[in-house]
Amino acid sequence: MRSDTLGSKPPLSAAFVRTVKRPGAYGDGRGGHGLILRVKPRKAGGVTKNWVQRLRIRGNPVNIGLGTFPLVTLAEARSAAFSNRRAVDQGEDPRNKGRGIPTFAEAAEQLIALRQPSWKNGPLEARIWRSSLRDYVFPSLGSKPVTEITAADLLAVLTPLWARKPESARRVRQRIGAVMRWCIAQGQRQDNPAGDAIGHVLPRHRGPRQHHAALPYSQVGNAIRTVRASGAYKATALCFEFLVLCGVRSGESRLARWDEIDIESKTWTIPGERMKSGRMHRVPLSPQAIAVLEKAAELRDQSGLIFPSLTGKALSNMTLARLINKLGIPAVPHGFRASLRVFASERTDAPRAVMEAALAHRLGDLAEQAYARSDFFEKRRDLMKAWANYIEST
Repeated sequence: MRSDTLGSKPPLSAAFVRTVKRPGAYGDGRGGHGLILRVKPRKAGGVTKNWVQRLRIRGNPVNIGLGTFPLVTLAEARSAAFSNRRAVDQGEDPRNKGRGIPTFAEAAEQLIALRQPSWKNGPLEARIWRSSLRDYVFPSLGSKPVTEITAADLLAVLTPLWARKPESARRVRQRIGAVMRWCIAQGQRQDNPAGDAIGHVLPRHRGPRQHHAALPYSQVGNAIRTVRASGAYKATALCFEFLVLCGVRSGESRLARWDEIDIESKTWTIPGERMKSGRMHRVPLSPQAIAVLEKAAELRDQSGLIFPSLTGKALSNMTLARLINKLGIPAVPHGFRASLRVFASERTDAPRAVMEAALAHRLGDLAEQAYARSDFFEKRRDLMKAWANYIEST
């Protein structure tokens, strides 16, 4: 009988490979090329049999997958193992030879293309990924085969950035890790060098968490009046006011469409694909929000957008931020959601669940969410009226 350990390595035989059912790792003693047959149990019964070759490449132990039996026979596995062993002896990496191993830049591009259709704002998110990797990773690692990238390489990229731009460094590390996990799924790597290998080495960021700049709710009314008096393009000014009155995110306001508005029921229904949560969200419209829509109706065109740009397309993602920055308002568009949340806490008796629903936040853990079937719409209508009335009166 053969042993299921690697201590004893007589040559494998075709009959043994075909009939073995005992789980284990069976080394092929013939030629000393590191060829192993791995036998693993299947959940549904039976076993799987995979060929693996153990080699040391440039001083590092690696495992190279050579396929599954019976698609790859013993003879074919031995031939591949011999070819790989010879490549190593000649100073080459057999994983790069004739196996389509991409460079890091090529792998990143393939991952971006794979993920882009599932991103809510695919083209924009793809540009952000490419920009960060181009600025911080590609100069040193872009042309390097993914099989040759080490944790030390990534430390050299991330360490200078880690202290200077911690948030950018964190995102870059996440994106590198995603590329490496894609490579693992493609069988091009066995490990993720952006994972724990460097996680325990990079210093922890202990600074205070950075929140979106927001105004005290008592100053929001003055901010809206400042925008109205600024002479800004009408769609931009109205879009900003609508965002504040409805407590929504920039993209939800900028991309709002007329067919989402039900004037009779005073309801705006935002489709799930535009929501951060991926779920449809209903917004109760206060009389002040309806007044904004009446003004915006003068801009109505063929685009269907409530707040179209001068070119008839959606306002850019930086339009609102640039406007309030130019006017010296010390906040960002997203920060007005925080102003609403603090107002609701301090100036109303609205339950926490209603306040969170107004911001389209999910409440509690998965179990609590499973039983929270109401979106508290009518209670939110009262809250949004109170918010709009307060803004108007201050």
